[in-house]
Amino acid sequence: MPIANIPETYLQNDKAIPDLLLYDFKMNTDLVKSKVHLSMNMFSFLQVGKKQVHFAGNSVAVNKDQSLLLKKGNWLWTELLENEPTYYCKLFFFSDKKLKDFLEKHAQNPIVLSNEIPYFIISNDVYITTYLNSLTTISKAPAIFFENLLALKFDELMLYLLQKYGSQFEQYLKSLIADESSTFKKIVESKMHANLKLGEIAFLCNMSLSTFKRHFVKEYKITPGKWLQEKKLEAAKEILEKGKLKSSDIYLDFGYNNLSNFSLAFKNKFGYSPRNINSKT
Repeated sequence: MPIANIPETYLQNDKAIPDLLLYDFKMNTDLVKSKVHLSMNMFSFLQVGKKQVHFAGNSVAVNKDQSLLLKKGNWLWTELLENEPTYYCKLFFFSDKKLKDFLEKHAQNPIVLSNEIPYFIISNDVYITTYLNSLTTISKAPAIFFENLLALKFDELMLYLLQKYGSQFEQYLKSLIADESSTFKKIVESKMHANLKLGEIAFLCNMSLSTFKRHFVKEYKITPGKWLQEKKLEAAKEILEKGKLKSSDIYLDFGYNNLSNFSLAFKNKFGYSPRNINSKT
């Protein structure tokens, strides 16, 4: 899967990336799954369809009733049509410079960097709907006015979200320009049950697949495939110990094609068959 460099791919004639950029993204395909390198923070105002995104230690899914503010970095995202013929999302990119300028003017609270979530969910209320209509209107303005109008609209949106979400939103904005990065283990372990391929997890770690595998063995002293199998078996054991489900109920959920293979792997790991688990607890 090729990596899409966004917003660079939306610019024509190799133009320099502006501090603020507005882009209407539309598609007619039923399902698009993309690897994305996002070089700017971005508002994703979903108008039609559904969107799911994975980033380092987190993932989130939204529909047209919600929008996202996404931190720059590497993402995996999936865009899906619903009952409409066209998927539509209005994207609003902004630079660190614009964000720092805004915070210098309007931030009120001290920085508290306890929240590392790389996205912020926004409810699409009446204001957001009206605001998006206004963005469509100014996009038709002459170029000489558009840049100044867009700067005003950026501040307007930020001020509204500060008023609506308060210090929670302010701390999130500050986290976007803080010098923090997720550790390798945190990313790997958060994606253990996300049904992602190793290459996709490697991408979220900003590594090639070969580099990811070498680093994984260095950190865990085991290959990724074997480590993942063991973690899945441990999770299966916890479920079976609760006594509500049997092996036949869960083996498919843990990646096994048949009950026999699951039982054999379980016995090799723990020394006894899953059907004997009650006598071992």
